[in-house]
Amino acid sequence: MNLSNLTPAVGSTQTRKRIGRGTGSGLGGTSTKGHKGQKSRSGYSKKIGFEGGQMPIQRRLPKFGFKNVNRVEYKAINIETLEILAQAQNLTKIGLQELRDGGFLSRTALAKILGKGVLTVKIEVEANGFSKSAEEAIIAAGGTIVKL
Repeated sequence: MNLSNLTPAVGSTQTRKRIGRGTGSGLGGTSTKGHKGQKSRSGYSKKIGFEGGQMPIQRRLPKFGFKNVNRVEYKAINIETLEILAQAQNLTKIGLQELRDGGFLSRTALAKILGKGVLTVKIEVEANGFSKSAEEAIIAAGGTIVKL
């Protein structure tokens, strides 16, 4: 084997279609665009959602709902996660910074603590929101809550 007899694998390469290069090529004449009509002309581009004059789907369907601009989005964090974090790093106080350092929260996200799991460690928890079950579980374990 040497460089002069290397060839690509069978079927791995195809020749490019040379459209509009004379009748001898078989792709001359109308250049694969058919005869006449808007689609055969230069500069043609179909509008997004155009359905050939039929009423497009985005106009057939009714408008509904709205986006509440005042919505506050919270990242849900369960007390079982707090338990794992507190035991792994031996923490007595967990705030937003500890959750960010642990990879549970992005830089700008707000945290809401939810009550899934069991809490056995006495910890002080700082967060933007708490569910009732989470509050009860933290206080029952001897911890405290700080709402930011």
